[in-house]
Amino acid sequence: MELTQRLGDKIAIALSSLCVIHCLATPLILIILPSLGALVADNHEMFHQVILFFVLPVGVLALWAGYRHHHNLSILLIGLAGLGLLLIAAFFGHDYFGETGETALTIFASLIIATAHVRNFQSNQIMPTGDCHHD
Repeated sequence: MELTQRLGDKIAIALSSLCVIHCLATPLILIILPSLGALVADNHEMFHQVILFFVLPVGVLALWAGYRHHHNLSILLIGLAGLGLLLIAAFFGHDYFGETGETALTIFASLIIATAHVRNFQSNQIMPTGDCHHD
């Protein structure tokens, strides 16, 4: 389970970073290369759906494995809150907050998720396996 958590945290951090890069780079690419606008616009929602397909299970699995190891509920709740915000951004962000609001919420959620996974990973490194507290 420890390997699952460490690998899951690393993958989740990478996916969260990819999400932030996508949100920040897409408008810049559209400004620099407006001819790509149609291609990006058509695949924008698909990118969110594909990334969520990976982010949700990997994130939940890594956070849960970490919680079972270190029993720090705040890390688990912060990560789940970030995942919840990411779901809201993906499914309702554009309709309720507009393009800018959706982007801001997605970046905010991704940073929360990455922070939770960094803390999850660090907690695993700090607490040796033999020092686990099992309830």
